[in-house]
Parts: sequence; structure tokens; C-alpha cells
Amino acid sequence: MKRLILAAAAALSLAACATEPTRYQPAAGPQGVGYSEYRIEPGRYRVTFHGGPGAPRQQVEDYALIRAADLAIADGYDWFRVADRTVEGRPDNGPRVSLGVGGATFGRHSAVGVGVGEGFNLGGGPSLSVSMEVIMGKGERPRGYDVYDARALRKTLGERI
Repeated sequence: MKRLILAAAAALSLAACATEPTRYQPAAGPQGVGYSEYRIEPGRYRVTFHGGPGAPRQQVEDYALIRAADLAIADGYDWFRVADRTVEGRPDNGPRVSLGVGGATFGRHSAVGVGVGEGFNLGGGPSLSVSMEVIMGKGERPRGYDVYDARALRKTLGERI
């Protein structure tokens, strides 16, 4: 029993080392945790943020919006509109518990067993990514639920980083 507990603790320790926390940072590679962007044309970008395992969807979306705001400000724009948004993957909702029941008959003897199991995501890659195409503009911000003031968004959401 002690060996099983030690093996489980070692596996969890290795998994903790292999996964990268979700931070607002440039992605280290195509599947790395962090942001990347592609300039489609002047004032138009495709922004992607890959979250680490267990990262909440709202955090990943917020970090993608912050990156869009940073690009708009750096390029001299006042606002941006999210023209298209896609979410890929699914968030890791933490450990999962399962229960199993089984039985068997051996001649004149029978047995029943109950088992409880717990599962963890030991994968090291991002589990959720958000991509958005953003169109940037100058001057007064147009009305719309998908239009953001770049400086106001950076100030508000940037405090969470």
C-alpha cells in the first residue's frame, strides 16, 4: 500500500512539473501556453491564446482580449471589434471520481466488489485555446457588444494579470 501511495505521489509531482501555468506571455511555440498573433492586414489581426491545463475559459478569453488591446494601442488605434471568435478544446475540470460495482460466481461461491477511482489529467499540453479576428479603428468607438475601447479594456482586465 505504501508503494502505491509513493508511486501516485511521484506521478503527481512529475505532472506538476510538466504542466505550465497559464500566464500572460508570448507562446514559446505553436502549442505553447500564451499568446500569438498574425497580422492579416494593417489594422486587422488574428489573436490566439492557448491556456494551460485547467485554465478557466474566462481567463483564456480575457488574455486574448488583452493581447488584442495591446496590439491596438501599439499600432496607434483607439478601439477594436471582435469580428470572429472560436474556442477549441475543453477546460480541464479537475479530478474525476468514479464508482464501479462488479460481481462473480465461482461454483458454489460468489463475490461482489465495489471500487472507487479518481482520475487526473496528466497531459502537458494546452487544453483550451481562443482565437479571435480583430479589426482596429481610430476615433470614436462604434456601438456594439463586440467593440472594445483598447485603453479602457487594458486598464480593467490588465489589473488581473
